[in-house]
Amino acid sequence: MKKPTNKDLVNLYYEELWNKKNKDYIDILFDDNIIFYGSLGVECEGKKQFESYMDTIHTGIPDLFHSITQWVVDDNSIAVRAIYAGRHSGNLLNFEATNSRLMYNGATFFKFYEGKIQSVWVLGDLHGLLEQLKNNSN
Repeated sequence: MKKPTNKDLVNLYYEELWNKKNKDYIDILFDDNIIFYGSLGVECEGKKQFESYMDTIHTGIPDLFHSITQWVVDDNSIAVRAIYAGRHSGNLLNFEATNSRLMYNGATFFKFYEGKIQSVWVLGDLHGLLEQLKNNSN
């Protein structure tokens, strides 16, 4: 079996880990000392903290789906532009469930080390997300 490329790791990050919620991929994809920066003001160090963050997001948007719309690939880093979509059916950012569809844009920057994802930096359109949450909660 061939060693996955960095682009393969990013695809698995979105498809298996986030879209299919397969948490086994946390160990498969991430370096033990993974650092994750999220646009919701979250900074996680290590796999357990990331898993807790993932649970928080899926509590608010259980069917959250990530779609990659653009790639920028370098030797040891990848940036993607993505669209995030799902139904707000749980508490998210102190907003109770509205059962409304949400969709917002973002960009994610990945760094790699020895065949694993070493860091993830997500810049989501937090303003757009908050506007949707506010407008749907009225």
